[in-house]
Amino acid sequence: MNTELSGVLAIFLIAVLLAIPLGRYIARVYLGERTLLDPILGPVENLFFRLSRIDNSREMTWQEHLKALLSINLVWFLFTMFILMNMAWLPLNPDGNPSMTPDLAFNTSISFVVNCNLQHYSGETGLSYLGQLSLMFQQFVSAGTGMAAAAIVFNTLRARQTTGLGNFWDYFAKSTTRILLPVAFIGALVLIFRGSPMTFEGKDTMITLQGDTVQVSSGPAAGMIAIKQAGTNGGGYYGVNSAHPLENPDYLTNMIENILILLIPIAMVFALGFYLKRRKLAWMVMGVMTLGYLLLLAPTVYFEMNGNPAISQMGVSEPTGSMEGKEIRHGAAASALWAISTTVTSNGSVNAMHDSTMPLSGMHEMLGMMVNSFYGGVGVGFLNFYIFIIIAVFISGLMVGRTPEFMGKKVEAREVKIAMFTALLSPLLIMGGTALAAWMMVHYPSLPWLNNPGFHGFSEMLYEYTSSNANNGSGFEGLGDNNPFWNISTGIVLILGRFIPIIGPVAIAGLLAGKKYIPESAGTLKTDTLTFGIMVFSVIFIVTALCYFPALALGPLAEYFSM
Repeated sequence: MNTELSGVLAIFLIAVLLAIPLGRYIARVYLGERTLLDPILGPVENLFFRLSRIDNSREMTWQEHLKALLSINLVWFLFTMFILMNMAWLPLNPDGNPSMTPDLAFNTSISFVVNCNLQHYSGETGLSYLGQLSLMFQQFVSAGTGMAAAAIVFNTLRARQTTGLGNFWDYFAKSTTRILLPVAFIGALVLIFRGSPMTFEGKDTMITLQGDTVQVSSGPAAGMIAIKQAGTNGGGYYGVNSAHPLENPDYLTNMIENILILLIPIAMVFALGFYLKRRKLAWMVMGVMTLGYLLLLAPTVYFEMNGNPAISQMGVSEPTGSMEGKEIRHGAAASALWAISTTVTSNGSVNAMHDSTMPLSGMHEMLGMMVNSFYGGVGVGFLNFYIFIIIAVFISGLMVGRTPEFMGKKVEAREVKIAMFTALLSPLLIMGGTALAAWMMVHYPSLPWLNNPGFHGFSEMLYEYTSSNANNGSGFEGLGDNNPFWNISTGIVLILGRFIPIIGPVAIAGLLAGKKYIPESAGTLKTDTLTFGIMVFSVIFIVTALCYFPALALGPLAEYFSM
């Protein structure tokens, strides 16, 4: 037990220690300062800008940023959907995998464009190598999009009064080439040396330990595995994701992949402090995020390491913890750590089956996605946290009878309305989608969706929409979700759950940037203190509890008390 817990602690501490210098590097990239990769990647970026006739030095307003962001995402969606619907006759298909149906191609394309990677198919049988490569491309650019949006907000917080907020294309290109590509390249090299395939050959013949000869899919897996973790994408090359031995061969790769999941989301917090030269603000944000993360992690590790009481009542010993749906080479503690890391960061990859975790562990996984700002996805995690900061500033101002201010700018009714709309959209999408699915099951009980009736079946439906809204991509896989209803309904939630939480914070930041700067005075609310951090955490806790407790009571809580 102590060894497993030591592994959990080591993974988290290594991720934080690596995130600090990476955060400094990210800040230098966005500030346009010289870095070691400039001589290598600078010419590549300049060539891209020349060929596309983009002036990456032109300052853009927040409206122009959003127009560019949404336009290029639409192009990527159409491009990916074309490939997925025509894989059967396109090249790089040595295993002869079929094309996707229109509804599945719609869901998959949207899912990878929005950084969710919700997979209603099994990767090794549902995609050609060209299809896998097209989705790997989306894993880079979707993560780069979120980081570019965060860089825009960083810029607005640094500026005194301006309408020019940098250049989206410059932020996007640098996020992809200077940050994501190097991290993913290093991760892929390690995976290749540990046994993950990186080839364009077809299925490989292998002999199992019991002597059976089997055909195992190979392909360009290592590259996709690395970026799926580094970019908090999560989409697996294989159907069982990082539970597959070729996707996550041993405990060392399990540690590395888990570190990659946490690395850039945490580094973006430190990048904020270095970019603004306000380290205390970054540590306040980091403290609140880490507190939330640990409050979800600790009980999940406890429940998974202590086994299933229903099995214990049968007289069966569980010395290794609750191991249903888990890999022996990882163990219960490392699987629990991954489950929380992947859900708080909007990653969604799995090294164990979340459908088999204990009821309260499943609730903690859902809470991580419902909050969606305890680290969060690359870039967008801070955007979600920024919304809670605005709400906390507004409430704090009301409590002391002063006009709310943040970073020298007055927070007024328009910004608060946008923040509240953005914050309340998530429960609307999650509860609305779950209610519709539950209504369908009641009125059409013959639908082949649920393999688990009762409380757990409700949890499966709730989890699917929670994962879609958070752009997470993990699932309770007892749910039969590859059908038009789930593909289309979750696809709609994916779109709204991705772009509204980007549009809202960027719009708020843009509006604040255009306001007159007010120097700090003795009466200014300090937003980099422990007191304000407690205020932000309280806002997150209250909003989450009020919005989601009734649904959680019907699902995982009811299941727990019925055991």
